[in-house]
Amino acid sequence: MKYQGGCHCGRIAFETEGDLNQVMECNCSLCSKRGALHWFVPRGKLHLLTPETRLATYRFGPGTIKHHFCPDCGCAPFGEGADGSGKPMAAINVRCLDGVEVSGLKIVPFDGRNL
Repeated sequence: MKYQGGCHCGRIAFETEGDLNQVMECNCSLCSKRGALHWFVPRGKLHLLTPETRLATYRFGPGTIKHHFCPDCGCAPFGEGADGSGKPMAAINVRCLDGVEVSGLKIVPFDGRNL
């Protein structure tokens, strides 16, 4: 299925597609404060509809994940990193997808706090 999403003010917009059945809830210091629920897709499945220059990026810890957010409204719609084999991935915050009812998704906890 195809999804569209973005930040609150519209400065960042994107589309992606795939089977959205479950999401990951990370308890690291950043994700828990943001309330993000992550859906992982291959980076090639994330298509920006707005210029990449509109993204602000935050890195912490080892700095391997690019946590993107809107510098105007502060929403964090997705991040970028790689899976264990080095394949580029996007972590979509499903709370920033249009028309997705989070209560219908399986939420899998992830202990990012103790990595």
